[in-house]
Amino acid sequence: MKSKYAKLKDEIKSWILQGKVVPHEKIGTETEFMAMFDVSRHTVRQAIGDLEKEGWIYRKQGRGTFCSVPPIRVNPAQGTRTIGVITTYISDYIFSSIMRGIESQLSHMDYTMILASTNNNIEKERKCIESILMRNVDAIIVEPTKSALYNPNINYFLNLENHAVPYVMLNAIYPQLRGPCLRMDEEKGGFIATEHLIQLGHTKIAGIFKSDDIQGVNRMNGFIQAHRKYNLPILPGFIIAYDTEGQRQTIEREIRDLLDSQKYEVTAMFCYNDAVALNIINILREFGLKVPHDVSVIGYDDSYLAEMSEIKLTSIAHPKRKMGTDAAKLIVDIIEGKIADPHNQSVIYPPQLVVRTSTCKVNE
Repeated sequence: MKSKYAKLKDEIKSWILQGKVVPHEKIGTETEFMAMFDVSRHTVRQAIGDLEKEGWIYRKQGRGTFCSVPPIRVNPAQGTRTIGVITTYISDYIFSSIMRGIESQLSHMDYTMILASTNNNIEKERKCIESILMRNVDAIIVEPTKSALYNPNINYFLNLENHAVPYVMLNAIYPQLRGPCLRMDEEKGGFIATEHLIQLGHTKIAGIFKSDDIQGVNRMNGFIQAHRKYNLPILPGFIIAYDTEGQRQTIEREIRDLLDSQKYEVTAMFCYNDAVALNIINILREFGLKVPHDVSVIGYDDSYLAEMSEIKLTSIAHPKRKMGTDAAKLIVDIIEGKIADPHNQSVIYPPQLVVRTSTCKVNE
């Protein structure tokens, strides 16, 4: 557990990194800090003394404590040739391929990488941002956390823009920002995945989507658009939404309820990603249903999981390593002044359907 002294230091640093106080603005007096944080004068002096030594603040006798120019890299020419990378997960899913693409390209261009993971948790994202920025990096590459929801960490990124610190977003971007983003056309991906099932003759298609990441919302939008194009109704209970915290429990409960009810005979399922698709296949087995003959299943991302089981998943391909490589090239070009207007450098990758054995025609 952090001491009061450490908490006070972290809070003042957070104010500066978010731009809540600007250079040369008065932060407070010892007495004000004591009242604000309910700490002793000794604790305040210890924290303020450390922050002053580290260059975060300066003091004027009898006037109080003031914000220094924050230790955020504002002059790329004086850079450390270090890029901070913040991702939602570090795992063997598609994220490791993206990271390998970034690392390989940065190494080739003589840059190093500092990596942090948020586990799609907003508070962890805040800590990752602060930790990375305190390392005085030249720029950051970020995969947003819970990108479909308002994020209270947005001030950190707005402050980066204010100080002309380059950043690139992966897979999604917070709508309040205007930096470059590399992402898939998720809506089209959801559309062509659903259209594939419809063209196989399926009319009772369930969709399972993550609701707190914008990728899941856009894939669901594509799912709905495909039904509308082919004049197919979406049956009650056939859209299943889950969030990060309730992922496995929600999916398993909703799918079992759908299969138990037997009110509508589902013949196909479109899943948010390949990991969800494999989970669905296991549940279908419990009900004695065979994939694809009883129920066709389609995943998303074309991860290594798509070919891991005896049933090979039909899936939508994600650029993975290419996205990582492209992001690294882009951020270095921005740092080195090769791109005049970074705001117009976003990339949208077209989705591609990879057909395998988990989907087939109805009653085939």
